[in-house]
Amino acid sequence: MLSSPNLGFSRTLRVDTFDQLGKLLEQMASSVENTALVLTEAVLQRIPLSSQWLIKRFTVVVSQGFSALLTGTRQVSSDVIVQKNLTQNNDIDDDDYLLDTSITFDRGLISSFLLELGGLFGRHSQTCQDLEHYREVLEPNNAALQEKFTLLVLECLLTQPEVIQSEESDNLNFAACQHVEDALSKQIAQERLLNRVTTQIRKSLDLSVIMTTALAQVREFLELDRLVIYKFNESNVTRNHISIPNLSSASASVAATKQYVEYKGCIVYEVRASDAISSVLNCEEKNCFTPTTECWTKFLKGFTLAVNDVYKTYVSERCLLNFLEEVKVRAKLVAPIMFENKLWGLLIAHQCYEARNWNESEKNFLGAVAEQLAIAIHQAELMKSLTQEKQSLEQRVIERTMALHDALVAAEAASRIRSEFLATISHELLTPLTYVIGMSSTLLRWSFGELSQRQRDYLQTIHDSGEHLLEMINDILDLSQIEAGKAVLNNTEFTLKEVAELIINSLQEKATTQQVDLKLDILIDENRRFCADVRRVQQVINNLLSNAIKFTPEGGSVTLRLWCEDGNAVFQVEDTGIGIPEEQLPQLFEKFHQLDTPYRRRYGGTGLGLALTKQLVEMHRGRIEVESTVAVGSIFTVWIPEQPSE
Repeated sequence: MLSSPNLGFSRTLRVDTFDQLGKLLEQMASSVENTALVLTEAVLQRIPLSSQWLIKRFTVVVSQGFSALLTGTRQVSSDVIVQKNLTQNNDIDDDDYLLDTSITFDRGLISSFLLELGGLFGRHSQTCQDLEHYREVLEPNNAALQEKFTLLVLECLLTQPEVIQSEESDNLNFAACQHVEDALSKQIAQERLLNRVTTQIRKSLDLSVIMTTALAQVREFLELDRLVIYKFNESNVTRNHISIPNLSSASASVAATKQYVEYKGCIVYEVRASDAISSVLNCEEKNCFTPTTECWTKFLKGFTLAVNDVYKTYVSERCLLNFLEEVKVRAKLVAPIMFENKLWGLLIAHQCYEARNWNESEKNFLGAVAEQLAIAIHQAELMKSLTQEKQSLEQRVIERTMALHDALVAAEAASRIRSEFLATISHELLTPLTYVIGMSSTLLRWSFGELSQRQRDYLQTIHDSGEHLLEMINDILDLSQIEAGKAVLNNTEFTLKEVAELIINSLQEKATTQQVDLKLDILIDENRRFCADVRRVQQVINNLLSNAIKFTPEGGSVTLRLWCEDGNAVFQVEDTGIGIPEEQLPQLFEKFHQLDTPYRRRYGGTGLGLALTKQLVEMHRGRIEVESTVAVGSIFTVWIPEQPSE
């Protein structure tokens, strides 16, 4: 927030008016957010005082948001002071005096008063140390609080009766009020201009427009000859920059040159009062712009630099003075523009033809404008960064999309080629495999001569291997058709009980051979009919039961349960087999994948059975779930919705 100018004044007041101003100060102290120091002359009652303090009253308020000092000197004769002192009575009746009152917001005056006040208690006292702490936190007043207090003071003074009824007193009172009113009006105008600059920054993202508009308005308000922005080429002078040590003037000059030589720049924005004033746009100083350590320290801390007359300030820096004469600068006011804790540039006000005494209000105002311009720069840089990031992201998205598209096309082509290859090779294998199974079956049933047991065993092995190979080929063909989207359901009505019994009977011999107890548990009406692809349903149940028998040790059991639930036929296969580790369950239904268990070599397999089973279930818009515990067993549950009849 813009800091307020010093609106202090002095005049003679009645005691009650002085007390009312003291209460207003205490009221302001209670309204600030941070802890405030409030002291009155009552703090001095327990210490011996000199005569100058006996006739003085004061109220001092110090905080980070609002600080002020109200003092009043009693108008009494020396006889009254001596008499009161001899009687050790510090109290003087209100009828004995008026008050020469002064109120100030100047930090220097407040700091000096606190220093003098602390000295009354002794330099090593706790009170003196506390006052020293509050001297360090003094800072410019908050504009809103300053304006609020000024209005309260005006209201108080205008409603109080005059102390001295004379023409001279009236003129003094009018002058005091006029001074406060003028200062307040100027402050309000500054606030309004700063608000316009802030609004412009919020409305526009064009840094050039913001800078040009703001500079024009500020130049006109401060009645400047020229207002410019000097931007550094390297904006990396930080607030934590180490100052140059105290050296001789020659050594300090060399050190400063080495330290700041890389921070050259030029004027990037400019507004002038008229065309008669020479332009310095794009002007840069290459030879003698070597700021002193104190100057740069002020810039890095955010303070403004005021030069009332360059001929007095730079009398010992001839190079810089010649440069300023060349660009027609007689007085200047410089406010740093800090961006991301770095010195981005300088906002510089020029008075070209005459000296100018810059007041505190103008310094604070230009500093506040520089802060707003820093916000505009941050806003523009952020937008630039976001735009670049957006463009970069869009480019990466395009590249990634193209890469994914190419990968998808390649994957689809590979999948299509694989499916076509599997289908082709499977069909090519079916014909010779049919001969192998048929001939071996014929030889087992009838032959042209007696077969030895060894020969019969060989033929049986050939026949069983052919049957197993046929199952694998059929699975591959089914899977290829499903993935290619060529498989269709042939829905018909059938009896669930008959299908379950048929599958149990077909696998009974296999279960008996492996010494596994195969059970059927039907929990529905025996005549319950169901519509689905009966061949696919049989294939699903057969695969689950075959797996269960395969992975169940001797003496174990496998149970097929059947029931109906919400229009679904539910088949559940429970076994007491080896079980499946929990971490391997996600890979259970992957194609050509066998679980990595100690029994892998023993049981073998292609890894197609469960993958095909899942595909067949999903063709019916159903689902399959599994629960398993290692060394305890597994439970596979399949829900198949009833299909519309064809």
